[in-house]
Amino acid sequence: MTRARFQTFDDPSHREGATRIAALREAMSRAGLDGFVVPRADEHQSEYVPPDAERLAWLTGFTGSAGTAVILADEAALVVDGRYTLQAPEQVDTRVITPVQLAETNVEAWIGENLKAGAVLGYDPWLHTAEGVAKLEKAAEKAGGRIEPVSENPVDAIWAGRPASPTGPVVVHPIELAGDPVEVKLRRIREALGRGGCDALVISDPHNLAWAFNLRGSDIAHTPLALGYAIVPQAERASLYLTSTAIDSALREALSSSTEIAGRDSFADALSALCARGARVRLDSATGAAALKTLVERAGGRVDPGPDPITLMKAVKNEAEIAGSRAAHHRDGIAVTRFLAWLSRQASGGTLTEIAAVEALEDFRREGGLLRDVSFPTISGSGPNGAIVHYRVTRDTDRRVGQGELFLVDSGAQYADGTTDITRTVAMGIPTGEMRDRFTRVLKGHVAIARAVFPKGTIGAQIDSFARASLWQAGLDFDHGTGHGVGAFLSVHEGPQRIAKTGTTALLPGMILSNEPGYYRTGAYGIRIENLVLVEERAISGGERPMLGFETLTLAPYDSSLIDLSLLDEAEIAWIDVYHARVRDALGADLDEQTRAWLDAATRPLRSIGNSV
Repeated sequence: MTRARFQTFDDPSHREGATRIAALREAMSRAGLDGFVVPRADEHQSEYVPPDAERLAWLTGFTGSAGTAVILADEAALVVDGRYTLQAPEQVDTRVITPVQLAETNVEAWIGENLKAGAVLGYDPWLHTAEGVAKLEKAAEKAGGRIEPVSENPVDAIWAGRPASPTGPVVVHPIELAGDPVEVKLRRIREALGRGGCDALVISDPHNLAWAFNLRGSDIAHTPLALGYAIVPQAERASLYLTSTAIDSALREALSSSTEIAGRDSFADALSALCARGARVRLDSATGAAALKTLVERAGGRVDPGPDPITLMKAVKNEAEIAGSRAAHHRDGIAVTRFLAWLSRQASGGTLTEIAAVEALEDFRREGGLLRDVSFPTISGSGPNGAIVHYRVTRDTDRRVGQGELFLVDSGAQYADGTTDITRTVAMGIPTGEMRDRFTRVLKGHVAIARAVFPKGTIGAQIDSFARASLWQAGLDFDHGTGHGVGAFLSVHEGPQRIAKTGTTALLPGMILSNEPGYYRTGAYGIRIENLVLVEERAISGGERPMLGFETLTLAPYDSSLIDLSLLDEAEIAWIDVYHARVRDALGADLDEQTRAWLDAATRPLRSIGNSV
């Protein structure tokens, strides 16, 4: 992997928003459009997209992982969620585009209120699902207008120097890490299709493609994906469609017994040929583009919209994937603990910067071996920058970490055997009483999730409030979910499982999720504490129902100087002490003497430290 690159605000996307939106309006007018919708999406509706699909960032300057712009002839809006409340106004030219919070109004509501009667709103059918298009259509009709698909995206037409589509190599994911051979996975997929009465599945999600065919790619930064499609029929061999330059003899040999491999440009013809026989085809309602629905129906097929069954299969890790994740977290724990010890030595120097911390942490991970990449750009936020939930340090925003500040570092790694994601918030010097109060309330929520025991069938939304209760008691909250799913050397954000108000998937043994409550005081500091957890079965003596709980996978100490013991009960203190002892016992033998001494001090029983106000 290469060292992290840091953007500067001299990037034209940050200073040419007005010019580019004006150019888009001219292109819209030539195409007979009165408006155009620009989502942050690619043809696979992914959260992480290749450079040639970063249309929203190029057009507006907004670099967040989620958002949608609606550009009309005389006004424009960028709709973002609570993670980007601070970031969006800082990145876009607010003279020509208005940031709108999703909590206040969604994309469809804004269209319904602002699209003029008789107006035509354009959209790219490859960048929206069929369900998404239906919502746009309803919104436009409410305003007295209509929507129109485009054959050429007008943003692409004005994007001079647009990057080429990725053509990175694809490698076989070894069976000792994947756990199950492709033939076994395809059999499970076909069984699921049979239960649903479908003749074939179109795999449009690159994450599912990687899992089903035991492959990993390099088309997306920080996530080992190969962009492409696959068709899994009930009665014929599966077919995989990738960029031709990514297909080599090793991949063909590994899949020769189960799968035909062809270039991505032949996918549409193959799907049309299947549908010409009247096939009923499952299209993933979450990632299948509206253009795919049109293709199937025009060819004579029948669309069966619904979840790709692979998504849930992939979320439940097998024994090999769980073993790999534990090994990756042990390795990552060593690197993060070395970093935290190093950070403690920098605290009083007054020279540490956010970028220097990012580079040091990546170096520690690289030295541990098996590192393929970071799992996302490290969030390294000191003082007020820590209050920006998805802050990404740039050469322009980089600041020295000051005494008396909180320093939030959210980072992760892609190892060959697993994906990690961890956040630690550290006091640089002596924290204030308010900082310790807020940190401890966040920690209480974090521990509540870690200790939770719940019956099978429980969904993430039912657990989410555990993380917020202590904050709510003080009139506080945070505007993001408490936990997201995590892949096995795949995406650091994986569905369908999540711990959030919107988490509707039942948690199952083998799922990996994050546990990351937070608190953010705008202009002052941010706090987030994150471990990854594994859902496991729990035997309850005398219990009447099957129960589940969490095994904490992440291994790294919390900053005890930020803990206010007066806010913790005895069970919470005991859990933290046991966790710290586990971290110390698991990592100590693999650390140098200086770091081991620091860890011994950092993981002392809380009562021996006595932090209470």
